[in-house]
Amino acid sequence: MTTISTRTVAYPADNLTMVGHLALPAGAGRRPGVLIGPEGTGLSDVERRRAEALAELGYVALAFDLHGGRRVEDPEEMLARCLPLLADPDRMRGIGHAALDVLRAEPRADPDRTAAVGYGTGGAVALELGRAGVDLRAIGTVNGLTTGRPGEAARIRCPVWAGVGSEDPIMPPAQREAFAAEMQAAGVDWRLTVYGGALHAFHHPPVDHPTVPGVGHHPRHARRAWRDVLDLLAECLPVTE
Repeated sequence: MTTISTRTVAYPADNLTMVGHLALPAGAGRRPGVLIGPEGTGLSDVERRRAEALAELGYVALAFDLHGGRRVEDPEEMLARCLPLLADPDRMRGIGHAALDVLRAEPRADPDRTAAVGYGTGGAVALELGRAGVDLRAIGTVNGLTTGRPGEAARIRCPVWAGVGSEDPIMPPAQREAFAAEMQAAGVDWRLTVYGGALHAFHHPPVDHPTVPGVGHHPRHARRAWRDVLDLLAECLPVTE
């Protein structure tokens, strides 16, 4: 296994002090950078491990924060924080831009070669960076098939891959269709993978706290979704370029 290094990074965003997890690959040269956005409950060891797995593949990866260094595991509190955030593209962009600035300022990261991958709310943040016209090589979103303000998807300058469970009640067929229509109308290079039988947050290991209805882990599809993320990065942001 490749030797990597990690460190905690604090930075301001959304009137909070965010606490992200930065993972660096072995070596001394510059490498492509990847943002990793968490589900609505916030940054956890799941996203930290994903950042570290990407660093082992040669990426500089930053798992970013949503809630000022804390997890919001109570479903009502999580919804009270995330629903207004998801309704405010400018707030999401502010959170995404702040994390992207940290990633691009890292000396090991190539600021001209970055991607954004997110889950749930973190995926919505990644999409809003694209709709803001940020120069990204790829955007990946799982369980975060949000639609933006009219016409702004035309600013997306990179391929977009999206994954969703077929039985996800939070991202139902109508939401999937609206997302696909937005991407298609904007001329985006987009793909949508529907994982049969999977619920919302199917990629996330089981948790020991209450969740909103319709959440459930699907181990097989979780592995497949991770491979799909890696395929997106290998195609659009190869380490060896």
